[in-house]
Amino acid sequence: MKKVALLIIGLALGCNSSQKTVEEAIEKVGSETYVESITEADLKKHLYTYASDEFEGRETGQPGQKKAVEYLKAYYQKLGIPAAKGGDDYLQKVPLEVMKLPVGSITINEKAFELGEEFLTFSSNQGSYDEIVYVGYGIEEGNYSDYKNVDVAGKLILVKAGEPKKEDGTYVLSGTTETSSWSNMSEAIEKRNTLAKTKGAKGILYLDTQNYPRFKRYFEYMKLNDSGQMSIKDEEADGFFQIYLTDGMAQGILEDIADNSTPAVLSKSVKVDLKAANEQVDSENVAAVLKGSKKPDEYVIISSHLDHIGIAADGQINNGADDDGSGTVGLLEIAEAFKKAADAGHGPERSIVFLHVTGEEKGLLGSQYYTDQEPLFPLAQTVANLNIDMIGRIDPKREGDRNYIYLIGSDKLSTELHELSEAVNEKYMNIELDYKYNDENDPNRFYYRSDHYNFAKNNIPIIFYFNGTHDDYHRPGDTPDKINYDLLENRSRLVFHTAWEVANREARLIVDKVAE
Repeated sequence: MKKVALLIIGLALGCNSSQKTVEEAIEKVGSETYVESITEADLKKHLYTYASDEFEGRETGQPGQKKAVEYLKAYYQKLGIPAAKGGDDYLQKVPLEVMKLPVGSITINEKAFELGEEFLTFSSNQGSYDEIVYVGYGIEEGNYSDYKNVDVAGKLILVKAGEPKKEDGTYVLSGTTETSSWSNMSEAIEKRNTLAKTKGAKGILYLDTQNYPRFKRYFEYMKLNDSGQMSIKDEEADGFFQIYLTDGMAQGILEDIADNSTPAVLSKSVKVDLKAANEQVDSENVAAVLKGSKKPDEYVIISSHLDHIGIAADGQINNGADDDGSGTVGLLEIAEAFKKAADAGHGPERSIVFLHVTGEEKGLLGSQYYTDQEPLFPLAQTVANLNIDMIGRIDPKREGDRNYIYLIGSDKLSTELHELSEAVNEKYMNIELDYKYNDENDPNRFYYRSDHYNFAKNNIPIIFYFNGTHDDYHRPGDTPDKINYDLLENRSRLVFHTAWEVANREARLIVDKVAE
């Protein structure tokens, strides 16, 4: 691995690999000259303000989050790092809305099924249909398709969770005893929805016996707290909706659904009558940019999320010092170090974007808006995303050196980025890089649960820096006094060194793998 790292970085810096070592290449860059400005004292000063009660837990769209936004904007103005949008416009408005729980029912062949009892949904819809198209598992991949020989355009479809098996017990898609991503909860629902939409379906009736209790708990929580599901407001919404069925309701539509996977058109009279009042949410990302000296049209994005979960029902404030106050203040210190370098005439060759995103706690919404709807800089010219989400604490379940960091995703898209990351760490920091949660079979699925994922899905190489969860995760106990500031300093410095190398290497990172 070390030999590969030396070769790749040596070539990337335009040097003869037989004459230059990675140590010589990194020394030439000189990031160590400016990293010393990232200090425990400064990180602590920032965080005791940013994660204080004054910021009210930084709930997305609420007054505390507005205070956080102003704090970030003011600091970039103080540093003299320009706004990404130009002028004094550091804020990228992200139009959000809270979809309140609907009320109503679905009637099938004159039998009414009640919301919350026999089915669940989280969005409103009204419409009438004279048939339901059953498409088995609702999968299309390679030579396999549940949509073969059926037309679902403008129709309501019925789908069940899981995926097809052969008689020998192996799965059709993988050809082995291992399931595919169509069976993974983190991906399967969205994959089915996306496919159904491309086929022209109007809505999906979804049977997932295993996960229905999870949907039910979330539904009951929202009902009890009169809350809703936040999403990016879609001015061109297509009206597609999703219904989660109980076994009883699904069997009422197709009696042998558990054993029958053959697509069919079911003659059913269906009336959907679900109404809800949505609430608009005013929120924004904060973005600053330090223009590159030689390749200003190539971008390295360093990100963290600025929001948290606000005030609990009992009035206690969820300060979010680790999640993600630690990443936020680390990013501020990294920005300061880059600015000091630029002021000394050693600015990065590629542009550095300092991106603080909103709505992470609500479903990665701020980063999704940035990548899917309004990239401030072209995604095709975005070289990498280094995402920092929780780097101030220690995972109590972990054994080993306390000076560690979990790295996730560094090898998913670019071998070069992974090898560069390891070489930089070995040269400067010697932090233990723990890849426990990088495992494809990790049940936590952290790779899909922070803002880097919206960049990764666009084939942009990423690294996710993460210290793991702890007993104070999403609780009022996540306070600044529990942060390990020496570790926060070390981890922030690691990100700075890595960003410096990515920004200053001669060739942009090669993407040698493709996102699923």
